[in-house]
Amino acid sequence: MKKLLMAAAAVLLLAGCGMKMGKEVQVPVMTEGGRTAMESDLVDANGKVIGTVLLTGDEKGTGIRITAEGMEPGVKAIHVHETGVCTPPDFESTGSHFNPHSKEHGFENPNGFHAGDLPNIEVDKEGKVDLETVSEHVSLKEGKPGYLLDEDGSSIVVHEGPDDYKTDPAGNSGKRIACAAFNKE
Repeated sequence: MKKLLMAAAAVLLLAGCGMKMGKEVQVPVMTEGGRTAMESDLVDANGKVIGTVLLTGDEKGTGIRITAEGMEPGVKAIHVHETGVCTPPDFESTGSHFNPHSKEHGFENPNGFHAGDLPNIEVDKEGKVDLETVSEHVSLKEGKPGYLLDEDGSSIVVHEGPDDYKTDPAGNSGKRIACAAFNKE
């Protein structure tokens, strides 16, 4: 409970008071000023919670903050996937990359990129990661392009290796090793 309260306080500090919050473990929901935030546990292939993913959104885009520990060091791909179900050990339940515009994969692909393509993360030698990035291609606001919280939700997936930013469909990033699911309710 103390961890849950600390997470809620961190969300408020990061995005300001009066935002909408949601979490798979029943965090209260609040709304004000068009800002939204959702937090979900990041689980590994054994179903163990290894961190959290916080999504914050406003009219400018969606902020993504991943904090985790106990991971294998190195560069890892992260992607937004089309379904908000994280079933270990392979997380195939998440479906494909979030790709509402039917593009190809990769920031360097002339026919790409998926709305769910995100920059690689670096897990340090202690197995920890604390990353913040922003995507203008996904949204927590219903009715906006790239809306993530449709009837089957979406997820953030960490892969075992780096994304090469050009190979379709997943940048040769390897198997899925961690996942955080996001759903409307």
